[in-house]
Amino acid sequence: MLVDFNILPEESRIWIYQANRSFTPEEIQEIEEKLDTFIENWTAHGSDLDAGYSIKYKRFIIIGLNQNLNKATGCSIDASVHFIQQLEKDYNVDLMDKMNVSYKQGEYVAYKSLVDFKKMAKDKAVSKNTIVFNNLVTNIAEFKESWEVPASESWHSRFLK
Repeated sequence: MLVDFNILPEESRIWIYQANRSFTPEEIQEIEEKLDTFIENWTAHGSDLDAGYSIKYKRFIIIGLNQNLNKATGCSIDASVHFIQQLEKDYNVDLMDKMNVSYKQGEYVAYKSLVDFKKMAKDKAVSKNTIVFNNLVTNIAEFKESWEVPASESWHSRFLK
């Protein structure tokens, strides 16, 4: 069952998919329609899942699931992964590669490979104050508190000296 992402409980599980490029306004509209349809029909063992989504910075797709109602199962998680993989094909975009880093340069969101980000840290092109996106957060409370943070407060800190 599709619900507003903003009303999901703090303990709701989330999955964050970052794109290797920004989506166009037309693509965002299409993706929102596809997400509406997918989530409205998303189930676990025949039971509705109370879920919502948010698209941030024209680049991140965040799916949230209220596990107080029904928990995601292997099959329902597989279905969501297949849905994301189909979006990758439909829009010629990478959403599943976890070995990339997104960070802010002013109001612009930059996207680099982990290797390039490490080199930038070594060259002091990014610092402990650079705002990074910690896509390892697992619930809405963490998302609100620790998703968009200075690199010094994230796993990215290990590359900064």
